[in-house]
Amino acid sequence: MLIKKSWLGFLFAFLLPIVLIFAWWGAFNHTDVRETRSVPIRYAYVDFYGNLADVSAAQDKLRAAIIAQHIEPGDPVVVLFTDPRVTKTNEQQAQIGYVIAPNALVIRPLKSAVLPAHNVLQASVRASMGLAPGMAYQALYNYLKPQGKDIRLPTVERYTPGTSINQMGTLTVDMPD
Repeated sequence: MLIKKSWLGFLFAFLLPIVLIFAWWGAFNHTDVRETRSVPIRYAYVDFYGNLADVSAAQDKLRAAIIAQHIEPGDPVVVLFTDPRVTKTNEQQAQIGYVIAPNALVIRPLKSAVLPAHNVLQASVRASMGLAPGMAYQALYNYLKPQGKDIRLPTVERYTPGTSINQMGTLTVDMPD
């Protein structure tokens, strides 16, 4: 009987909170994959070279630079040019940016670009930014694998934050069709 009590105590004290945290972060949420047409977006960005795991810190600096130019930053955007599965960490390339208004004046060292609407294979998942990219790309891979296809680049990642502290945001990954 003592072993059962110890096991139940362990379950409730350690394992259950971990499972609940992962659930809150969206680890068990479904990723929707569909063929659709992307929406056009204009974004301010900088070129990024290096470990894609460091994108978050670079985005924080970029957000401050955009605000310093009196531009309201919208959702974060990452345009991924290299496949981190096969590209060395120091050779990974992306554009990191934020959605901006169509009439916003962007001054160097920032750049701006417009992504026109086009046909995409889109993965969308509501989860934390720590988990969402892996979930979205895995869903794309699982969708393409039976067709003998793989993920194509460049992909466009757009994270729409949740509306409250209790709600995770939604990551949308658009892959060229």
